Amino acid sequence: MPKYRIIVDLSERSLYLLDGDLVVRQFPIAVGKMLTRTPTGEFTIINKQENPGGPFGVLWMGLSKPHYGIHGTNEPASIGRAVSHGCIRMHNEDVLALSALVPIGTRVTIRP
Repeated sequence: MPKYRIIVDLSERSLYLLDGDLVVRQFPIAVGKMLTRTPTGEFTIINKQENPGGPFGVLWMGLSKPHYGIHGTNEPASIGRAVSHGCIRMHNEDVLALSALVPIGTRVTIRP
């Protein structure tokens, strides 16, 4: 059984899904803007919610840092840019694919 973990690279604006040390998927993301930067460090996925409403697209995956998460977007043109309030935005189809692979408790490393 795969042991997945996630690495978010803010400077590359990419999210990597790893199985052990092997990158199995890479997704483009949007990150926090200058005044509301995405936090760096070690976190875990603590919950998932489908169709959360608002700007969060089709899915929300909450992180162990309160008020931060990995989520879809209703603004797909924002992907690849520093525009969020600190969350990690993904295309809706990408966040669904990622969520199907990673269980609650998955480790998320966010690096500058």
